[in-house]
Amino acid sequence: DIAAHLGVTKDTVYTWIAEKAMPAHKVGRLWKFQASEIDDWVRRGGAAADSEPSPPG
Repeated sequence: DIAAHLGVTKDTVYTWIAEKAMPAHKVGRLWKFQASEIDDWVRRGGAAADSEPSPPG
């Protein structure tokens, strides 16, 4: 699955979908990903650590 491909948890993937515009397509209850779209998104800095949202509080 995409979390293993990226070396992150599923929770991180869901956060990136919601907050970082990670390219994903919802089909029913499932999220579908194109590996090429994800790889391009990562190369453009979509998953960069410095762009992570601040913790609440």
